[in-house]
Amino acid sequence: MVGSRWSAASPGRRRGPELERAILDATLEQLSTIGWNALTMEGVAAGAHTGKAALYRRWPSKADLVADALRTGLPRIGDIPDCGSMREDLYVLCVRMRDVMHSRAGQALRSVLHECDHMHAGRFQGVIWSGLHEPAQHLIRELVGRGINRGDVRPDATGPFVVDVIPAMLMYRAKVCGSEWKDADIAALIDEVMVPLLRV
Repeated sequence: MVGSRWSAASPGRRRGPELERAILDATLEQLSTIGWNALTMEGVAAGAHTGKAALYRRWPSKADLVADALRTGLPRIGDIPDCGSMREDLYVLCVRMRDVMHSRAGQALRSVLHECDHMHAGRFQGVIWSGLHEPAQHLIRELVGRGINRGDVRPDATGPFVVDVIPAMLMYRAKVCGSEWKDADIAALIDEVMVPLLRV
């Protein structure tokens, strides 16, 4: 029968963005299971069901591949809606930051930083800076300005260290103290540190 000739037809070969997405997903998967030190280009290629050459055409080294996977995999914080008060605005921001840190890419990034050598550490710290800290500082600056216009933030609360407090606290407590940043911890950070710092 003519139809039987096509029953075993194989799916089309993946190319371009589809293949790149599969490779980056396989990289994150292996980072979360075997870590930075055990990850190899061969293993990622096998996980993505492609050849090793497909990886090297796009990423010259394992570090290039991992940095790209982490950078593209980190969720975006997104815009913070006006919740009616500085306290509520900052609470939403902190929850979003926690979600980024607890995402698959965020957990993989923290694992990589613990495992990698000094030569690569700066590069991956740059991923944290551009993917989380810098966007958070930009948003905090916006939220402080919104609070000043609303009248619940003092007009002179615009110094450069104001935007550092939340990212620094979140990272310090997560890295040094192993804090998982439960909702109650976020509320305490806002109520005990940020509200006294910013209020009129």
